[in-house]
Amino acid sequence: MSRPATFSQDPARVQATRLKLQRRRRGTNAVALTLSLAAMAFGLVWLVWILYTTLKLGIGGLSVDLFTQSTPPPNTDGGGLANAIVGSLLLVVLATCVGTPLGILAGVYLAEYGQKRWLANVTRFINDILLSAPSIVVGLFVYALVVAKMGRFSGWAGVIALGLLQIPIVIRTTENMLKLVPNALREAAFALGTPKWKMVMSITLKASVGGIVTGVLLAVARIAGETAPLLFTALSNQFFSWDMNQPVANLPVTIYKFAMSPFPQWQSLAWAGVFLITLGVLGLNILARAIFSKK
Repeated sequence: MSRPATFSQDPARVQATRLKLQRRRRGTNAVALTLSLAAMAFGLVWLVWILYTTLKLGIGGLSVDLFTQSTPPPNTDGGGLANAIVGSLLLVVLATCVGTPLGILAGVYLAEYGQKRWLANVTRFINDILLSAPSIVVGLFVYALVVAKMGRFSGWAGVIALGLLQIPIVIRTTENMLKLVPNALREAAFALGTPKWKMVMSITLKASVGGIVTGVLLAVARIAGETAPLLFTALSNQFFSWDMNQPVANLPVTIYKFAMSPFPQWQSLAWAGVFLITLGVLGLNILARAIFSKK
């Protein structure tokens, strides 16, 4: 009694099934590729439109006075954004000096020491919340914690708010970069009798310094254009002010205030400020990618 032909014994059916699966895969791939290209095109259209509008309206406001004069009174010709530019640089630099060391140290602990301990898990959970938290929530938190207690807006409150936005990004980047370092390097260092702290300083951090610097630059680019936290903390100032215990002028809040005004002079300065921030953020992103690609 002969056995019936099985699926594996029928080459024609095997070939037909294989061709059918290939056609299905090609169709699925074509649909996915089409949707991906459409999404990319949709995003690029808006990006190009935004950049074109910023360039068109912002480049006309560029002048020497923009970098040498303070913000003008309402409905007045002339003036610039010198005090806002200096104030923004001051806030971002101080926030980076506060947030970068804390973020790197926390990332080193999570990657090298904490690992699966309960404290590390809690830290990662809180860090994930801070990463996804809207910036205005951070601003309100600092307002209630610092501004309301001090009874006034201040530059230090703005530094704290921007630092809280920067720290989670640096933590996540540092931890991920350290985890990419092969464990064989750590084991080789331990086999030679190297203490763990020295292994971290001389091997893992050195091997991942490019990625960590990239994360810091991206964090700086993130906080450079934040407006909501500064509205509740540093507020703004019409004049030059180096006193961090008082409101400090900054570009984001100045742009918001000037753009919402009915005065064409202020609106022109607002677009010039938008162009400067866009150029700065774009430059930081390009620099970060250049550093990361070299490493």
